Amino acid sequence: MIAATVRVQRPPDAKLLAIDAAGQITHLPRSHFPNLLRAGDIVIANDAATLPASLFGMHSRTGNAIEVRLAGRRSLEPEAVKHFSAVVFGEGDYRTPTEYRKSPPELRPGDGLRLGSLRATIACLLDHSRLVLLRFEGSSEEIWRGIVHHGRPIQYAHLSSPLAIWDTWTPIAGPLAAYEPPSAGFILKWSTLDVMIRRGIHFATLTHAAGISSTGDPELDARLPFDEPYRIPESTARTVREARERGGRVIAIGTTVVRALEHAVQIDGVVRAGDGLANQKIGREARLRIVDAIVSGTHEPGTSHYELLRAFVSNEVLEGMNAELEGHGYRTHEFGDSIFVERMNLSGASVIPVKSGRQAGSGMSGRRQDALVDARY
Repeated sequence: MIAATVRVQRPPDAKLLAIDAAGQITHLPRSHFPNLLRAGDIVIANDAATLPASLFGMHSRTGNAIEVRLAGRRSLEPEAVKHFSAVVFGEGDYRTPTEYRKSPPELRPGDGLRLGSLRATIACLLDHSRLVLLRFEGSSEEIWRGIVHHGRPIQYAHLSSPLAIWDTWTPIAGPLAAYEPPSAGFILKWSTLDVMIRRGIHFATLTHAAGISSTGDPELDARLPFDEPYRIPESTARTVREARERGGRVIAIGTTVVRALEHAVQIDGVVRAGDGLANQKIGREARLRIVDAIVSGTHEPGTSHYELLRAFVSNEVLEGMNAELEGHGYRTHEFGDSIFVERMNLSGASVIPVKSGRQAGSGMSGRRQDALVDARY
């Protein structure tokens, strides 16, 4: 796949690869996303706004330049801002690929960090020389002010120019909670939501602290995603219950929504409202209980985002998807193209061969091409 190098959330030529529940593949303009939905479905998106979570400063004991990338906290409460887990890099910036970044000086518990107006202490190392728990000084208001004024969006080398914070916020961004953008939500636009609602498709949100996607260290990357707090409003939990009662599908916009919903589901199969901490990995062995389909970006095999797709479709279908993404020049990373994947029945069923539809609607099971209507967004 080709790296998306332009920071445009909704380019007019964006593509959408759709995989239906039979494993058949169709290529569509991304603007056709609402046409994959049915009346009674519920679409759920992550409304977290992205923090400027990259902080540059100095390691006080050695005087060396460092970059700190905030990576997590235990709660979404605004006051719970004194402690963050963080990944620390040495001198340099996003222009150097993450895997080639310099290591920081030796980090020890008790070391002080100066990050603009912020002062922090390394409370402990989290079983890795570059993953630490930071304790910030000052009131919650002072800490938030320092992060907002001094921080920058976390960025990677595939983008040549610096990101502005508004580049990372989806159209529905609300609470300041994510460390990297919940970029699957870039597919949304207010006119898209209007089309969906007029067609009897329901829309709801939750807040999930989307974490970092890469640390540049294979050992740390194998731990991703880290534990991530979330909040599900009562209105969202109720709408999910109602959709399932009437036979509607639950469509997750992004892997973070899948993690939150599947973590929040109770023994009786009901999603409860409230706060939680998603600490599970979703992959081949997972049994999805709530989510019927996912909208995601395109991701490389081995990444946590890609591995989550194994809970939806077979390995053979994923291999077919990879070939189609490569063959049709799909763009990857946060400003890239999108995929829509319905959950297959993987419990002992034989693998269904992949069929590639090259025109809108030509490969979707039970759907005629002339039934597809341009959403015009």
